[in-house]
Amino acid sequence: YYYYVVRGIHNSEVKPDRIVKSVGTEHTFEENLSSEVFMEEKLNDIAEELNRRLQKKKISGKTVTLKIKYSDFTVQTRSKTLPYFISDKSLIMETVKELLYQERLKESVRLLGISLANLNTDTDAGVKPKTVAVQLKFDF
Repeated sequence: YYYYVVRGIHNSEVKPDRIVKSVGTEHTFEENLSSEVFMEEKLNDIAEELNRRLQKKKISGKTVTLKIKYSDFTVQTRSKTLPYFISDKSLIMETVKELLYQERLKESVRLLGISLANLNTDTDAGVKPKTVAVQLKFDF
């Protein structure tokens, strides 16, 4: 079993057209960051890249997640779900800053990432689902 797993050999069907559930980007730093001001700068760059990906795919989302990996390799994620869809960099950054300052950071940071989930789909965009409702009548 492991012989095939490590070589990526598996009999399951490949589904290249699967529905995207989230879009995100992250960056590992050569030197750990200890200042939240520097982290904001880096998060701004990450949000810019995320914004590009969202614009390219023409999607937006409601749940913003901030990923923080510390120098001891522990990972912390903080999320916030908004009542509306966003894809704009400034709105993403506003939410990310709120998440960043929720609580004090444990130690220096080696990786930061931002992702957007709870994405708009065809049904959210106003396309009616292809289902038919039928009312059955029974005589009792």
